[in-house]
Amino acid sequence: MDSEIKEEIPVHEEFILCCGVETQVLKCGPWTDLFNDQSANRPKLLIFVITGNPGFSAAYVPFVKALYSSVNKHFPVWVISHAGHALAPKDKKILTTSDDPNAQEVKDIYGLCGQVEHKLAFLRTHVPKEMKLVLIGHSIGCYISLQILKLAPELPIIRSLLLFPTIERISESPNGRIATPLFCRFRYALYVSAYLLLKPWPEKIKSLMIRKYLQMMNLQTEFSLLNLLEPFCLVNAAYLASQEMMEVVKRDNETIKEHLSKLTFYYGTVDAWCPKEYYEDMKKDFPEGDIRLSCHKPPSQPFFWPSVAQTQAEPPSGKVLFVSISEKLP
Repeated sequence: MDSEIKEEIPVHEEFILCCGVETQVLKCGPWTDLFNDQSANRPKLLIFVITGNPGFSAAYVPFVKALYSSVNKHFPVWVISHAGHALAPKDKKILTTSDDPNAQEVKDIYGLCGQVEHKLAFLRTHVPKEMKLVLIGHSIGCYISLQILKLAPELPIIRSLLLFPTIERISESPNGRIATPLFCRFRYALYVSAYLLLKPWPEKIKSLMIRKYLQMMNLQTEFSLLNLLEPFCLVNAAYLASQEMMEVVKRDNETIKEHLSKLTFYYGTVDAWCPKEYYEDMKKDFPEGDIRLSCHKPPSQPFFWPSVAQTQAEPPSGKVLFVSISEKLP
């Protein structure tokens, strides 16, 4: 990435209770409390990143730093983990806040609908109502972003960018044809295996394996990714994946049509979760939409981590992505 992106950029880590579940939030920029910041330079806009599955927000640190630099450090960039995909270290304080008075109990918080409610609850309780929002969804985070637009018209969302969007026919995609029987038929076998194999491992061994994995994937982050080998988190990721395969089937054309002027879709030429034909179908159905195709092959990645390396692609593909985002900001 560009040298200016590699300079020291502040990223603040918080663990909060959201819908009663431990949640990791990483905040890029000097603004960590938008409610109590009454200074003249308080931003009027927040860029909010919703991850793919697994929802390990620490894996997105290079992406949010690059994005923060691309908008000239004028706006905060926050990324939130999925419910149940992050556990706070033992020495880390978990922050609490007053719940949304209008929120209802989320019964299936680790499922697909629960993850949507989880993000809505965060936005309603941690972001001032008057603050404008830019949603950036990645993979299944794109589906969640569309649901937020559909369910919360009161939120001042001025733009939503959908990166490598898994918003339709996931089970029919090349990876989906492998993942569907794995997560839907053999999910409980995966649960048992995860606990039997990973629970006894010492933390030092887990840290060593994660470092080797990050080196292999050419990923960098200063925050712990121990949750990668935490059975509780992996089980919740598998449960969410099983619901994705069954429920993300038909594209929500009604919501897309209603909010088309706010949407930018960014597809990849090589994405086994969202093949190029899905991009072509979108272009046919919404010819007036801002629907783009990356011409650069993403870095190699395992099928169970959908496109996360694509958000950290080297230029020129990464540069084009960040420019396209900054173009949409006021």
